[in-house]
Amino acid sequence: MEAKAILRHLRQSPRKVRIELNVIRGKSVGTVLNNLHFSKSKASNSIEKIIQSAVSNYRIKSGNTSIDLNSLKIKECFADGGAHIKRFRAASMGRISRLNKPTSHITIIISDNQS
Repeated sequence: MEAKAILRHLRQSPRKVRIELNVIRGKSVGTVLNNLHFSKSKASNSIEKIIQSAVSNYRIKSGNTSIDLNSLKIKECFADGGAHIKRFRAASMGRISRLNKPTSHITIIISDNQS
């Protein structure tokens, strides 16, 4: 059985989020949550919340409230680019320069080891 959780419009670039996602792909949920909790990166906090949401979705789908987190694994995880927030700041000689603030959409799919 599978469960999915999606976070949209995270105010961080997808390139930086993919660094953390490449580390956790294919590992068990219990060890991933432990590693993300003590990680220093900004993306790890958001990814940890998404994984906990996916585990909650899995519990609701299966109808079983007591699930061993080490029996679940990260099947898929990816970060896509979202809309850019466009801002302007002052530049030299009375001009303006454009700032693009990227956002990302993160999708995580967890499954049990049987599938």
